[in-house]
Amino acid sequence: MTETANRHLAAEIADQPVAWAKAVDKISSAGLDCGGALPAAGERVAVVGCGTSYFMAQVYAYLREDAGQGLTDAYAASEHRLGRGYDRVVLLSRSGTTTEVLEVAEQLKGPRTTAIVGNASMPLAGLTDDVIALDWADEQSVVQTRFATTAVALFRAHLGEDLTDAIADCRKALDTGPDAELVNAEQYTFLGHGSTVGLATEAALKMRESTQSWTESYPAMEYRHGPIAITTTGRVAWMLGTPPEGLAEQVAATGGRFETSELDPLAELVRIQRVCLAKATAAGLDADHPRHLTRSVILT
Repeated sequence: MTETANRHLAAEIADQPVAWAKAVDKISSAGLDCGGALPAAGERVAVVGCGTSYFMAQVYAYLREDAGQGLTDAYAASEHRLGRGYDRVVLLSRSGTTTEVLEVAEQLKGPRTTAIVGNASMPLAGLTDDVIALDWADEQSVVQTRFATTAVALFRAHLGEDLTDAIADCRKALDTGPDAELVNAEQYTFLGHGSTVGLATEAALKMRESTQSWTESYPAMEYRHGPIAITTTGRVAWMLGTPPEGLAEQVAATGGRFETSELDPLAELVRIQRVCLAKATAAGLDADHPRHLTRSVILT
């Protein structure tokens, strides 16, 4: 591993409190609908992405419906059902070059479309009615962290949430060094409920991409319907958000470690990112350039 390995990932993880605050400022300066670029209350909305962006779309869909803003569906770009009569389609892509997302934008007729990208000069931005460029959150590492969480911060601010505590929790997550037992675990199962199901899936992806570890993710109540069988000594069940009653005790009975905290779930994802970074570094892996992966999937 070179001396510069993981330097982009480390910097991008550390920058998240600042990036989230800028997302809040953008909503504050442009209004809750971000100048009409984000869905208004009552609109039927679909959110489309690939990989991490798809998981963040799932988070937003839960949050928007829970906020009473209207029907919101999340789709992987290759599996969408956009013929169901949506008023708005939000296309989320850090690179703005992902083939499946571009194909959706090119073929979509009817609904108003919004691209949320890391750079407004990328192809996706030229295919939609509205563009929100999170240029301050764009990244150089292949493994995505800052852009994804900043997009969620933007969505949460757009829904009227005060992110002051979430940003403070993010700083707490960055101030505490990763636990050695967590870094050295051989297997991780990430769990969520409601909007944190998408965060749990993203946590599993981050660990898999950056450390080549065996990871799984499930809705928390589904974990006891089979997946708990894999948990034992040296393995971790990690809950994002409030755990179901009795789950911690059941995991303890397996010999595995049950991990959770009182941090905002988005800040808890940052804590997981730090464990990923530490594990990758200890294993001599460069998560800025993980094997088999590129920054954007461009199909020919």
